[in-house]
Amino acid sequence: MSELKEVQARLGHFARAVPETAAGFRQLAKAAGAAGRFSPAQKELFAAAFGVVRGCEDCVLYHVDAARRLGAEREELLELLAVAVEMGGGPAMVYGAKALQAFDAAG
Repeated sequence: MSELKEVQARLGHFARAVPETAAGFRQLAKAAGAAGRFSPAQKELFAAAFGVVRGCEDCVLYHVDAARRLGAEREELLELLAVAVEMGGGPAMVYGAKALQAFDAAG
């Protein structure tokens, strides 16, 4: 998926420009994504849904990929996308379609 590679390249470029900030953010992401009551895959699905509601296409691509790699299932994504559309309305419908497309394209 070339769009995901573009996202990763932009993030890498920015991280090299602000290494201390990037290190702090990586630490935050690691702590937030650690297993607890929810699995890391579930947490990535939540992050993807938040990206849908916020209208962040790069977030959607990044977190859908991570969720899929961690074993999330398409049906789980669909359930969270339905909630995202409920909370985000029409724009979330558009980004939800993008999330599903990204998930399906990777498989």
